[in-house]
Amino acid sequence: MNAPLKPTDLMPQTVEFKLNDQRLQAYEGETILKAAQRHGVDIPHLCYKDGLRPDGNCRACVVEIKGERTLAPSCCRTATAGLEVLVSDRAVKSQKMVLEMLLSDMPDVGHKWNDSLSTSSETSSAAATGQHGELSDWASRLHVSVRPELRALRREQPACDVSHPAMAVNLDACIQCNRCVRACREEQVNDVIGYAHRGAHSQIVFDLDDSMGHSSCVACGECVQACPTGALMPKTQVGSQAVDKKVDSVCPFCGVGCLLTYNVKDNKIVSVDGRDGPANHNRLCVKGRFGFDYIHNPQRLTVPLIRKAGVPKDPEVLRQLNAHAVDWSQVFREATWDEALALASGSLKQLRDTHGKKTLAGFGSAKGSNEEAYLFQKLVRTGFGSNNVDHCTRLCHASSVAALLEGVGSGAVSNQVNDVEHAGLIFVIGSNPTANHPVAATWMKNVAKRGAKIVLADPRVTDIGKHAWRTLQFKPDTDVAMLNALIHTVIDEGLVDEDFIRNRASNYEALKDNVKGYSPEAMAPICGIPAETLREVAREFAKSKGAMILWGMGVSQHVHGTDNARCLIALVTVTGQIGKPGSGLHPLRGQNNVQGASDAGLIPMMYPNYQHVTDKAAHHWFEKFWDTPLDDKPGYTVVEIMGKILADDNDPHKIRGMYIMGENPAMSDPDLNHARHSLATLEHLVVQDIFMTETAWLADVVLPATAWPEKTGTVSNTDRMVQLGKQAIDPPGQAKPDLWIIQQIAKGVGLDWHYQGEHSGVAEVYDEMRQAMHAAINGITWERLQRESSVTYPCLSEDDPGSPTVFMDHFATDDGRVHLVPADIIPANERPDADYPYVLITGRQLEHWHTGSMTRRATVLDAIEPIATASMCGSDMQRLKVAAGDVITIASRRGQVTLHVRRDDGTPQGAVFVPFAYYEAAANLMTNAALDPFGKIPEFKYCAVAIHAGGHLPLNVGFGLNRA
Repeated sequence: MNAPLKPTDLMPQTVEFKLNDQRLQAYEGETILKAAQRHGVDIPHLCYKDGLRPDGNCRACVVEIKGERTLAPSCCRTATAGLEVLVSDRAVKSQKMVLEMLLSDMPDVGHKWNDSLSTSSETSSAAATGQHGELSDWASRLHVSVRPELRALRREQPACDVSHPAMAVNLDACIQCNRCVRACREEQVNDVIGYAHRGAHSQIVFDLDDSMGHSSCVACGECVQACPTGALMPKTQVGSQAVDKKVDSVCPFCGVGCLLTYNVKDNKIVSVDGRDGPANHNRLCVKGRFGFDYIHNPQRLTVPLIRKAGVPKDPEVLRQLNAHAVDWSQVFREATWDEALALASGSLKQLRDTHGKKTLAGFGSAKGSNEEAYLFQKLVRTGFGSNNVDHCTRLCHASSVAALLEGVGSGAVSNQVNDVEHAGLIFVIGSNPTANHPVAATWMKNVAKRGAKIVLADPRVTDIGKHAWRTLQFKPDTDVAMLNALIHTVIDEGLVDEDFIRNRASNYEALKDNVKGYSPEAMAPICGIPAETLREVAREFAKSKGAMILWGMGVSQHVHGTDNARCLIALVTVTGQIGKPGSGLHPLRGQNNVQGASDAGLIPMMYPNYQHVTDKAAHHWFEKFWDTPLDDKPGYTVVEIMGKILADDNDPHKIRGMYIMGENPAMSDPDLNHARHSLATLEHLVVQDIFMTETAWLADVVLPATAWPEKTGTVSNTDRMVQLGKQAIDPPGQAKPDLWIIQQIAKGVGLDWHYQGEHSGVAEVYDEMRQAMHAAINGITWERLQRESSVTYPCLSEDDPGSPTVFMDHFATDDGRVHLVPADIIPANERPDADYPYVLITGRQLEHWHTGSMTRRATVLDAIEPIATASMCGSDMQRLKVAAGDVITIASRRGQVTLHVRRDDGTPQGAVFVPFAYYEAAANLMTNAALDPFGKIPEFKYCAVAIHAGGHLPLNVGFGLNRA
C-alpha cells in the first residue's frame, strides 16, 4: 500500500526573487506574472488567463530581467531564486506599443452586427461603447491611444458569424491571442477551435473553417469566457455590456455542482460566468452557461390555481391537450394564496384524519435546496404521520446507495471527480459523462491527455470513448458477468491486495468462491468482450497507482442494479483501490441536489444522514428532536406509492392524497400510462412547481414556486460539497419561495412551526438540519458557507477543512471493514423475443435534462436540440430500411412513441437509445416498472421493444420562448 502523504508533502516550496527592487516570495515553478499578482503588482496581459496554459504570444506582459538582452514575457517565465525583474521604462514602452497596435485593428464605434441580432444602429459587440474588454481596460490604465497612421494600416474586417444559437463571432475584434484555442482544445478537450492560414490572413476557425453554428461545437462557451475582447460573446449580451449586479450561485442542473455568477440587468439574468469553484474551476457546459432563461419563459406559473369544478382528471387529456400551453384556463381557475393553501392543506388533513396517517404521501425534489428537502421530509413525517416520502433518487441511484450503505457504510462518493488527477486508470461504466456531466468529463479528458488510461464499459460507445485506452462494449444486461470476470482475473492471477483484504475486508472467501465460475473465458460469450481484453483490463486496474470507478444510471437502473454496484465495490476491494487518492467509488449524481436531498432524509426508510427509521436509537432521537411521535415503519417508495394509490378501498395503506414539490412523475416514472392513471385516481393532489408540468395537469391545486436563481439555499453535489446559492432575481407575479409554501402547508395540517429570518428562515432551517446531520456537516455553519461558498463533508468542526477522500483508515460500517457481497447473474425482467426483438435504453442528452420541464423552455437549448430522436446503428437502420431523419415508431408491451431516427454507430446492434426529456415522445411510456428488490429502483435501462418504419408524429407542442 502507498504510504500516506504528510502535511509537509503538500506544502509548496518557495524561492526569493526581486521585482522592482522589492524582495518577493514565489512558489517553486510559479511564473513572474502570477507571483506579482499575488503581491498586488499588476502587469498587463492579454493572452494569459488563469487556468489556461501560458502562451506568451501577445507580448503585453513583457518585463526586463537584469543581465538579459531581450525583454521576457512574464506570463511564461518562471521566477527563480535570485532573479531580478524590472517593469522598467523600456518594458512599459513595449507594453504600450503592443496595446496600441492591437487597438488599431479593432472595429470602429458604429460597426454593425447582423440585423438578425440587433436593430440598434450602435455596435452590438464590445465596441458599442468604444470598449474591447480587457484590451480597452489595459489601454486605459496605461493611457494608450491609437495614432491615425496605425489606423490607416488596419486589416480588412471579416464579417460577423451569428450562425450559432448561443454565441456570436466577431473576428474583427480578434487579437489572435489563442485563448479560445487553448480553452477549447486543452481545457475542455473539445478540439473544435483552431488557428488557420498564414501571415495577415491568419484567423481563428471552427473545425475545417466552418461557421460556428455548423461546426461540431458543443456550446460549452469556454471560448466566450476566455475571450478578452468580445470577439466571441454570448448573444444575450449583444449591445450594452453593463449589468446591475453580479450574484454568486450554483448551477441548477447536473450533480457536478459548478459554481457560477449570474449577470443581472433589470431583474433578468442576461448571462452566466463560470466561477472558480472546487468542482469546476471556472468551467461550465452548455446547460450551465446558456440554459438560464427558462426562468423568464412566459409559461412560468405566477398565480395559484384550483381545478375547475366538474373537470375530470383524465390522463388521456395529456395526449390531446397541448400540455405546455400558456392557456390553462380550460382546466383551472385562478385563486388567492389563502384559498389555494386552505384547500391544499385542508383536504390533506381531512384525508389523514378520516382514513389514517398511511393514506398520504409526498414527493420532494432533487432540484430544490437542502433546506427545502429537509423541511419537506419533516412535514411528511411529523405532519402527515408516516414515512411515505421519496424523490427522484429512487429512479436514478437507489440501488447504488443500497449497495454502498451495505458495503462501505456510506451512500456518498469515496473520492471526488477531479481526484482522477491522481489516477492511473479511470473506469467509466454505465455513464455518458460528456453528455450528462460535461465538466466532470473534462477532468477525465485532461488526465487522459497526460497519460492516464480511461476504460469505457458500456453497451453504447459514447463520446468519452474517443479518449479511452480500452472500450468494453458489453452486451446489455450482462454487467455482473463482465465485472465478475474482472474480479476472477484479479484473484486467479495473484493480483489481490492481500494486506487490504486481511485488514480491511470481510466475507472475502465467499466472494472468492463465488467468482470461480466466472472466468473471462466463460463470460466472454455472455458479455461479448474477448477474454484477453477482460484480463488485460483487470491487470491494469489492479496494478495501477490508483484506479477509480465512476458510474451512472446504466449501472443502477436494472433489477440487478444493486448487484452491479456490489461487484464494483468488490473490484476496488480485492485490488485495494479505495481509501487513497486517485481511487475509489464514485456514482455520478444526475441532478443538482440529488445527493443533498438524500442526505437530508428525503427517502422513505431513513431519517437525515441515512439513519434507519427502524433503528430504535435514531427513532427516539428524532422523536425528541422534533417533539412528535413518529412512525417506526419504512414508507413506500416512488413506484410502490403509484401502486398503493390503486389499492382496494379497504386497504388501510391505500394512498389517497399527495403533495408533490418540484417532481414530475407523470414523465419520470416507468410505465407512464400506469403512473398517470394512478395520479389521476388520487382523491387530492397538490403540485408545487414553476411550470405546468404533466403532473400539474392532474392536480387539484397548483402552487407557483420559485426557480433556483430566485432563492437562497444550499445544495450538495456529487463530490459531497455543501454549496451556497444566493438569490439573484425576484420571482415572477405571485410565485412564492418553496420554503415558505412548505411552512404554510405544515401550518394547515396542524404543525406549529416558527422559522424566522430572511428568505423564509433559510438559515434557521439549515442550522436545524445541521443538528440532525451533525455526524456529517456539524462543522459547516451557515456563516462559514457565507464566507467560503463550498465546504466538503464529512466536516466535524469549524476548523475542519473537510475530507475529499474518505475511508483512508476505516469504513463507515459497524466493524470498520468492507462488507463484500457476492453477486450472480440475474437476467432482466423482460427479454427480447420474436414480437419485441430490440432492447430499449433510455437516458439523458447533452442539451436536455431530466423531464425537459426546464431545459426545453430554455431558448438556446431548445434551439440546439428541438425534436425527439431515437439513436440506432447503421446496420439496424438498413435492416429497417430507414435513413437518418426518417420517422420510426417504437413500441413495448406498455406503450409506444413515434419520433425521428438518428444514426449512432456507438449504439449496439439490436438496441435503440431514446432520451426521456420529450413530452411528445415520452420514453417512459414504454419502460418497465419491474423493481430491483434492494434499491426498489425501476428497470429503466432494459425492456423489449418492436420498431417499424413510419408512424404518425404527434404535434410538436413547442417548449421554448420561440414557440410559446
